[in-house]
Amino acid sequence: MREGTITGLIGPNGAGKTTLFNLISGFTKPDSGAIVFQGEQIENLPPHKIFRKGIVRTFQIPRELKKMTVLENLMLVPGKQSGEHLWVSWFLPRRISREEQAIRTQADEVLDFLSLNHLRDEHAGNLSSGQKKLLELGRTLMAQPKMILLDEPGAGVNPTLMKKLAEDIRRSSTERGITFVVIEHDMDLVMNLCNPIVVLSNGSTLAEGTPEEIRSNQDVLDAYLGGQVR
Repeated sequence: MREGTITGLIGPNGAGKTTLFNLISGFTKPDSGAIVFQGEQIENLPPHKIFRKGIVRTFQIPRELKKMTVLENLMLVPGKQSGEHLWVSWFLPRRISREEQAIRTQADEVLDFLSLNHLRDEHAGNLSSGQKKLLELGRTLMAQPKMILLDEPGAGVNPTLMKKLAEDIRRSSTERGITFVVIEHDMDLVMNLCNPIVVLSNGSTLAEGTPEEIRSNQDVLDAYLGGQVR
């Protein structure tokens, strides 16, 4: 995946799209081969260490912390917070206070970026499906990632919020320099958002190219005639 791009990953059911995300993010170990990120092999690292390298993922079903507010969901993300250590909370409370203020400021910036300010103090479990997808994107941004793997960000999202989510992905790529890889079944969204597009079939790359090239690729058309898009 070229740095700074929004790569679409499409293919029929069972093509291996989510499996690929699981491999990259360390949830599944490969049987063979190598996964290289910025010149370093990462296939043997556990998920938390891959996260620290700057690779963050979402899931098809949002995994928000339902009984925490939107703001709290965001503030929980940054790692290595001093308050995680008991002795620091006892003896260095001012350090914790400064860190929490900085994290709160960062979270408010993300909320502003995603236009979620009005939901700042709402319990995450009360959000709509589309708002939860925006919150998922916000949580990934709190990690200050280099690459974000989005697994079906448009699933269950109404057209208005989908347009907003797509624009936020574009802005995150152009303004923050984040590389995106997007699994999506909505072909209109993929064709308008992603370049390049990679097509998987039976665990292998069937085609790769611009939206125009993928639209006119007969092998891709034949693969989709044989199965539904995930």
